[in-house]
Amino acid sequence: MPNIKSSKKDVIRSKIAYEKNKADKSELKTNLKKFDAAVAGGDKAAAEAAYAVAVKAVDHAATKGLLHKNNAARKKSSMTLKLNKLA
Repeated sequence: MPNIKSSKKDVIRSKIAYEKNKADKSELKTNLKKFDAAVAGGDKAAAEAAYAVAVKAVDHAATKGLLHKNNAARKKSSMTLKLNKLA
């Protein structure tokens, strides 16, 4: 445990960022799973709604640095192909 006041603050800030990133990653994975479930169910309307939410979540994660921009693009492309195949 640090003794310097600014170092103590850094530890707190780091822990807060870790928890937020963990929650954001969990939410992203949940949205992706909901989209996959909607596609597997075959319901086009539900899949389109889940797609919109999932794409927004992927974009947010890429903006915040949770995902690399190319990883985000790959995920969105994959979801788009799954949605188009459902039609």
